[in-house]
Amino acid sequence: MNPYATVRQAYAESSVLTASPGQLVVMLYDGAIRFLRQSAEHMRAGDRERARERMRRAEAVIDELNGTLDMSYGEVAERLRAIYLFSKRRLIRANLDFDPAKVDGVARMLAELRDAFAQVVERTSDE
Repeated sequence: MNPYATVRQAYAESSVLTASPGQLVVMLYDGAIRFLRQSAEHMRAGDRERARERMRRAEAVIDELNGTLDMSYGEVAERLRAIYLFSKRRLIRANLDFDPAKVDGVARMLAELRDAFAQVVERTSDE
């Protein structure tokens, strides 16, 4: 195994193990966005299999974000759930149509959520 990959993997594991719950959510968003961008790139290259594999990984992250919502937070949680479900439907359509623009749209939407969540995490960690 490549020594660099081993060090990188150890750093990633350490980052996850020491992250706050808010930081973990930001990391989930980062992963979903990365997988979606990779999926769109593979679509543009005509590689349906790799595009679908990356999309499945992004969908799994979206499922995790959705599944861990605390619905006791009311309207905010309900709106996030609606966004996640919309994202999943959009990705199904993107896969059926093999349309990277639809994947890009979901990635942009999640990037906006990620940035907003990161700002909240940053503000609350300063307190």
